[in-house]
Amino acid sequence: MKMSRRAKRMEKQHNRAKKMPGFNMISLMDIFTILVFFLLVNSSDVEVLKSSKDIVLPESISEQKPRESVKILISEKALIVEGRKVVTLKQISKSEGDVIVALSRELKRLASRQRVLKTDKTQDAREVTIMGDKNIPFKVLKKVMATCTGAGYSKISLSVLQKSVSG
Repeated sequence: MKMSRRAKRMEKQHNRAKKMPGFNMISLMDIFTILVFFLLVNSSDVEVLKSSKDIVLPESISEQKPRESVKILISEKALIVEGRKVVTLKQISKSEGDVIVALSRELKRLASRQRVLKTDKTQDAREVTIMGDKNIPFKVLKKVMATCTGAGYSKISLSVLQKSVSG
């Protein structure tokens, strides 16, 4: 028996409805590409230095962002360079002179593996960031800074918490 036009059309329609619709991957890939570029561009805006729980940094309204450098943490108990405990604060307080020998040795060891930045005066400049607790004595901070300068780290930055400018 021959099918009518209407029956053929209805059968075609039913066959189309049974098939799984196609999945458009192009629009999904476009969305993910835009998302990746957005995250790449916006991830470089903020740089956060990892701080120890036992260090309370002083506050400042400084706008300058930290650069990649050797990090020295000074807590109320010890001095830590790049995650390695170098010397205790008691040993620093008892030491004579302005140079901390253990810190100087550690900085020189790190300097042998670190690249050197050339400044506009064509002299070698190594950078160090000091993250000191706000309650440490200035005498200790002065010794640390003198030791850094003696070890060839002429660019010294002090890490602070950024606070908002009011007014």
